[in-house]
Amino acid sequence: MAPLVSRVLVALVGLPLVLLVVWAGGWWLFALAAVAAVLALHEYALMIRSLRPVILAAYAGALLSLVGAHLGGLQWTMAGFLSTMVLAFLLHWIATTRQSATVAIASTVLGAAWIGLCLAHLLLLRGIPSEGELATFTVLLAVWAATSARSSPAADRPAQACTRTVAGEDLEGFLFGTAATIFVAFVALYKQHYLSIGQSIVLGVVIAIAAPLATSSNPP
Repeated sequence: MAPLVSRVLVALVGLPLVLLVVWAGGWWLFALAAVAAVLALHEYALMIRSLRPVILAAYAGALLSLVGAHLGGLQWTMAGFLSTMVLAFLLHWIATTRQSATVAIASTVLGAAWIGLCLAHLLLLRGIPSEGELATFTVLLAVWAATSARSSPAADRPAQACTRTVAGEDLEGFLFGTAATIFVAFVALYKQHYLSIGQSIVLGVVIAIAAPLATSSNPP
């Protein structure tokens, strides 16, 4: 019952709030992305603490990626992300750690890329001059629809005997979530004459595959 209550609360409170901030855009969306990046990197650091990441460099690189996306576009986004490597080498050289430089720096850069670049591309998507709000709404709603569909009781009941597919997910749950994702992308983008039928379906499939890969990683 608790997971169901949690999903209902997210649907009624969290999702509308996020969509409102996306609609407002600008510094409001930047602030939301920055908070999300800091919280996610904190969780990431706890997951891989045995690898001794230079986590301050990951925080800086992720936030600079967001600044670049908000103020300068894709090139400045990448410049902000690449600063992670420089800061990681510098901090690893200054600090004392038992982990090798390769492992510590690689895990640091991975965190900045996985979290910082993903959130930065949300800002870049919102910044599209023509219908940026629509494109961003579609991606967020499609991911939410896929996640909700996969975790619904109807999708879980026969899952025990199913073949495992993307990121270890059961086949029925994956197909159910994919259908929900394609439906959202089709209704939002094709019906608004933003993409063709084929393009909206392909986008739905890509989101359906990418979402579980991004959310089901296990700590080392």
